[in-house]
Amino acid sequence: MSANQLPAFADKQPRNPISRRQVESIISRSVAAFGIVFGAQTLPAILDQIDQANPVWAAAALTAIGGSLLIAVIASILQRWVRPAHGLVAIVYLMALISWPFAVTNPQLVSGANHWLYYLLTVATATAAISFSTRLATAYLFVVPTLYALIRLTEPGGAVPVSQAVLDAVYAIILGGAVMIIVTMLRQASSAVDAAQATALSRYGNAVRQHATDVERVQVDAIVHDSVLTTLLSAGRAHSPEAQRLSAEMARRAIGHLSDAATGAPADGSTVRASVVAKRIADAVGPLPGHVAVSVRDLGTALVPVAAAEALYSAAVQAAVNSSQHAGTAVRRWVNVQGVENGLHIVVGDDGVGFDLHSVPNERLGVRVSIIERLANVGGRADVATAPGAGTVVSIRWPCPEAVSVARTSEATPGVTGRVAVDEEAPS
Repeated sequence: MSANQLPAFADKQPRNPISRRQVESIISRSVAAFGIVFGAQTLPAILDQIDQANPVWAAAALTAIGGSLLIAVIASILQRWVRPAHGLVAIVYLMALISWPFAVTNPQLVSGANHWLYYLLTVATATAAISFSTRLATAYLFVVPTLYALIRLTEPGGAVPVSQAVLDAVYAIILGGAVMIIVTMLRQASSAVDAAQATALSRYGNAVRQHATDVERVQVDAIVHDSVLTTLLSAGRAHSPEAQRLSAEMARRAIGHLSDAATGAPADGSTVRASVVAKRIADAVGPLPGHVAVSVRDLGTALVPVAAAEALYSAAVQAAVNSSQHAGTAVRRWVNVQGVENGLHIVVGDDGVGFDLHSVPNERLGVRVSIIERLANVGGRADVATAPGAGTVVSIRWPCPEAVSVARTSEATPGVTGRVAVDEEAPS
């Protein structure tokens, strides 16, 4: 089966899949907007009860709650610091609720109507569901309405009947509980979708890699049969100078065919998650001699073509193996995998003995072929920063538009590979 004969589903890529991140974004923005609407509805109650509390407390409480709601809205729109912003609303509300009885100047003026803080109680429990863990949000859901009911039983709270206080608290718990159940269910469902999609993509990636391996094996077998074996047979019968020159020319062409087959990859548009590439690298470098500190961050949901993923994995592992074999024993080794715009940046380094990159013999292919040229062939770049006694840092980036020029430079001057630069990246 050729690369163009893959099943129809192989050409289909996921389009805007529902993810935990999208669900969190929708929930946080909805709760923030919900808080602004409920905050606006409290204005009549605030104007009616403004003379019941200390003006300083009223101004401070209104400013703190209104400001925290505004911060939650901005954070939800920008999708930055969402949980801390919603947690701020829940904490500020709790502080205002606790201090409310102490701010009442004349309990005789307090009416039996619900305090203006009651209209924001559901907002507080909803923001707690966004910010806190499920257990802490559940505790907040029951404790805060109960606290409101207890305050309402006191004289500064209006000294209402027990039945009314209990009814208000139960109503707030039911409404807040409904919001928390919806939030929890949406989070669990989106997490299950993310896990299922990651599993499916991983299996699909494995199938594509196996198919690519089979295609490459068939191609190499055909080249060996049609080109290499013919060349060897011709060389065995080359007794005259002319026949020897012909055999040498055939050998050069055979080597070229093998090189093209080794660097080729099926262009079927298949991709794998960047997180899968990072996990494969971490699993591969873990068993190497000496401790290797692995750091993975900011990968997100980025997708990498299969050919590029294989090149990134192979180049990073080769760099780590080189460090394990040549850098020395009592040295620090690290592998940092970081997501960049539409790609990956991998740094493999050590503070070992280092080496002179320009003095590496041409027959040593670990750096030139396995790392630099491998990345260049898929549109990436590998830079090696090293010097005797100064350690070695291999910086691997994909994608990189300059990769083609790097590959051509390596072919033209095989004794000089990569760009020797001072790179002070260290393990995070």
